[in-house]
Amino acid sequence: MIFSRLRPGQLPVETRALARALLGRVLVRANDDGVTAGRIVETEAYLPGDPACHAFRGMTARNATLFGPPHRAYVYLIYGTSYCFNLSSEPDGKGAGVLVRALEPIEGLELMERRRATHTQRDLCRGPGRLCRALAIDRAFDGTDPFTDARLWLADAGVLGARIRRSPRIGVTAAAERRLRFYAAGSPYVSGAFRLNPA
Repeated sequence: MIFSRLRPGQLPVETRALARALLGRVLVRANDDGVTAGRIVETEAYLPGDPACHAFRGMTARNATLFGPPHRAYVYLIYGTSYCFNLSSEPDGKGAGVLVRALEPIEGLELMERRRATHTQRDLCRGPGRLCRALAIDRAFDGTDPFTDARLWLADAGVLGARIRRSPRIGVTAAAERRLRFYAAGSPYVSGAFRLNPA
C-alpha cells in the first residue's frame, strides 16, 4: 500500500482540534523487517493546565517534547512495560499533547502478529501499549518529526467515514470527568470496554 505523507499545515495546532483531526489518519512505521501501519480510531486530548497532562507540573527531561514545537512524537514508558505514542499539540513552549489510543491495522498485519504474539486482529493495536508494540515504537522516537522522519510518519487516508464521538478519558484520576477522549463510532478497534464506546 502506498501512503501519502501529511505535510506541515495539514494538522491543527490546538489540542482538542488535533485530537479530532488525527482520527482517520494513518500512523506508518518503516522498520528493517517491514512496514506496519494503522488508521487512528481513538485519541485523548491533554490540555495546557490539565492536571492529567504530563506537562502539568512543568518541563522535565522526560516531558520536554510536549513543550517543543507542535506535532512532535512524545513517547513515554508506563508501568515499566509499555510505551505510549503522543503528539505535542500547542505552540512552542506551551505543554500539551494528544495520546493516540488505538489503531485499525491496515498494513503489515503478519509482522504485527509476530510482535504482539497474537492472531486476533482486533486486539493488535487496541490500546496505546499494544499499538506501540505492534509498530515497534519505543522511547527512541521521542522528539521525532513525523513530517520528515523516514521511520515514523503520518499519512492522509481521506475521510474517516465514521461519526466522531466523545467520552471521558480512560484510566485517569485527575480531571476524570472531562470529555476529552475522541473515537470513531462503531469501530471494533477502539479500546476500552464496550460500555465506554456507544456508537
